[in-house]
Amino acid sequence: MSLRVIAIDGPAGSGKSTTARAVAERLDLAHLDSGALYRAVTLAYLDSGIQFGEQQIVGLARSLPVRLRLVAGRFRPEVAGVDVSSEIRSDRVTARASEVSALPQVRQWVNHELRQAAENHPRGVVIDGRDIGTVVFPDAAVKVFLTAENEERARRRLLQLGRSADAASVSQTVRAIDERDRKDSTRAVAPLTRAEQAVVLDTTDLGFAEQVERVVALVRKAFS
Repeated sequence: MSLRVIAIDGPAGSGKSTTARAVAERLDLAHLDSGALYRAVTLAYLDSGIQFGEQQIVGLARSLPVRLRLVAGRFRPEVAGVDVSSEIRSDRVTARASEVSALPQVRQWVNHELRQAAENHPRGVVIDGRDIGTVVFPDAAVKVFLTAENEERARRRLLQLGRSADAASVSQTVRAIDERDRKDSTRAVAPLTRAEQAVVLDTTDLGFAEQVERVVALVRKAFS
């Protein structure tokens, strides 16, 4: 399985998902967005009214179910069979996703689902997250750690959400990113950290096409 997994990790707003999606398209692989599954679980919890707790949330995710479904070469997040690709990017989900994803049993369930998805794909996957190369797929053949300066990450996040990247909005988003980084880096379970074998790619001054090309080159070299 490791020969068919490309792991892309990095902090919030570093461009992991968009880069992973583009790399997957270039290499005819499937894109597996771990953050989308955590967000889908969070959305399901917020809409359910159940008590906050590991067992309750995992039980809910299994029963609905919450899943990533392979459609036209991409895994899309679903809750009870409904595509929630847009809903999981809402502010209310963003505000609670880190809290939900920090629960050990939730992480165990999500990791199992991610591994099953990768195993069941015939060609392989490009998967992005925060602990893919360290915890979920420690034997991945290619590991990349994307990073960028906080202001650039904030600007990208605003543009991704279709919002104005004015100075005030960027400043506010930088504070939110700093807090998310703090939570992700200091949590007890699977903290955000760079895998020893990962290639660090600072994308602050890179165009999107260039950063995609660099990752594609790493993959082709590893598989040549």
